[in-house]
Amino acid sequence: MSDAPHPVTDFDSLLDALKAAGEATRLRLLRLLAREELSVMELVSILDQSQPRISRHLKLMAEAGLIERFPDGAWVFYRLSSAPAIRPLVDTILKLMGETHAGDLRQLEAVRGARRASAETYFETIAPQWDEIRSHYVDDAEVEAVVLDLAGQQPYQNLVDLGTGSGRMLTLLAGRAKTATGVDLSQHMLNLARSRTHEAGLKSVEFRHGDISDTRLPAGCADLVIVHQVLHFLSDPRQAVAEAGRLLKPGGRLLIVDFAHHDLEIMREKYNHRRLGVAEGDMAAWLGAAGLTPATIQHMKPETPGGLTVTIWTALK
Repeated sequence: MSDAPHPVTDFDSLLDALKAAGEATRLRLLRLLAREELSVMELVSILDQSQPRISRHLKLMAEAGLIERFPDGAWVFYRLSSAPAIRPLVDTILKLMGETHAGDLRQLEAVRGARRASAETYFETIAPQWDEIRSHYVDDAEVEAVVLDLAGQQPYQNLVDLGTGSGRMLTLLAGRAKTATGVDLSQHMLNLARSRTHEAGLKSVEFRHGDISDTRLPAGCADLVIVHQVLHFLSDPRQAVAEAGRLLKPGGRLLIVDFAHHDLEIMREKYNHRRLGVAEGDMAAWLGAAGLTPATIQHMKPETPGGLTVTIWTALK
């Protein structure tokens, strides 16, 4: 008997996916989830339908393998299936949809705008105490010692710090680079970073106001990219990792610092974290999709019970 896979299995999966997509609301959901992962309540807001109705459609689509469901603390998010056969199918369906229900995309932009505004308001409120808040959860001195070690002593041509915040990573590492660029969405944080790098005597640092998932910096412009304690604030961290990969030149190094996945819901409720840390499996998938090769993973556990573990990843282009 042949060991080749039975075509009927793939055919049945395809048929299930087509059946799951064959309804107006589900097509609209599919188009939204093809753009980014979204929570149930965000989808309810965009489509202006009841939560039970949206959840029922999502359940059917997930059971058919068209989308994936993943809980994160008290929230549940959905995203397009990672199965290789699904994306071409979805692309074809969305192309045929054309501009039908284009208002959904405008509503999605409104949700994104509200999300960005919430993040900016939060950051601008806590900017002066940002370092203090961060140090409440991690030992900065220990983490920064590891960051310095992993970054290496070699001089870099250009360092890019995505989500630079108060500029701490720039003051720590920019001295090892010929030029350095900090990108952040909050002008208040950029002003704070400018002040701190000036106080540190760093003259070859520039700052850009913008989205770290779409920096508009030239491809291959950096040989070191830092993403420090940023991903847990993002609705789609894989986009930021992909942008980091785009910015790196061949042989360049990516260094990511973030919380390991945890279940402290207070981080979302009180500190506006979008995600409860980052799971290793997710990071591996994001790095692979960005064309990066994972190099090291280091976990730094807190000394006090109930604290957060910090994970530091490095990857190479």
